[in-house]
Amino acid sequence: MKHWLRAGNAHAIHSPFVYELYTKVIRSKSRKSPDFKGIEQLRKQLLARQDTIEILDLGAGSRLDKSNVRTVGSIANNAEKPARFGRFFYRLTQHLDPKNVIELGTSLGLTTAYFARAAPRADVFSLEGCPETLRLAEENFSQLGINNVQTVSGNIDQTFPDFLRERNQKVDLVFFDANHREEPTVRYFHDALLYHHDNTVFVFDDIYWSEEMTAAWETIKAHPDVTVTVDLFWIGLVFFRKEQARENFVLRF
Repeated sequence: MKHWLRAGNAHAIHSPFVYELYTKVIRSKSRKSPDFKGIEQLRKQLLARQDTIEILDLGAGSRLDKSNVRTVGSIANNAEKPARFGRFFYRLTQHLDPKNVIELGTSLGLTTAYFARAAPRADVFSLEGCPETLRLAEENFSQLGINNVQTVSGNIDQTFPDFLRERNQKVDLVFFDANHREEPTVRYFHDALLYHHDNTVFVFDDIYWSEEMTAAWETIKAHPDVTVTVDLFWIGLVFFRKEQARENFVLRF
């Protein structure tokens, strides 16, 4: 409620870059794409599944299910971002046209699929700590006919900096949805920061999920390399555009 009361809309935006982002991506009235149908059909299939897998959770864990043995349906329901956010990531990716997308936290791969479908010529890399969920995600990519996703299995604390070092290229879009704790989130931010450029965007999930995540978000916003942040309550966008005046936008989504 506090966020809604202080959040602005298009009339509160004086930056042409953020205004275009808000009207074409954040509050776009476009809700349909042929790419969405297959992903959402797959979501329904996953929600209905009652088979179980063993979860290796290396982050803050789930607040809804503390067991390490969970049904695929419960994972699809609790760990995957709802379709509304998938459509947003799709529009954001199409709008920014990145050559590469890096995702920390694959889960069952539904969000990954939105990124991959939005940028079929981009290289999409998804890092996941749980081998069983990653196995299912790879099956889901195959079912959807998605072939531009490369996965990395293992503890993201180690695999992410190693991946960035070995690849040694600039990053265009990074989605942080792995460890919902302050120190790892800020550390991943600094790892990726070494490879950012003027048009890079970092997307942080669940910035108000806990006091730790909110503290991490405040630390990230204050970094001197960050020029523009967009607070959508559930998601935070971080830009490094040197031509932009430094400003934090709190907007309705």
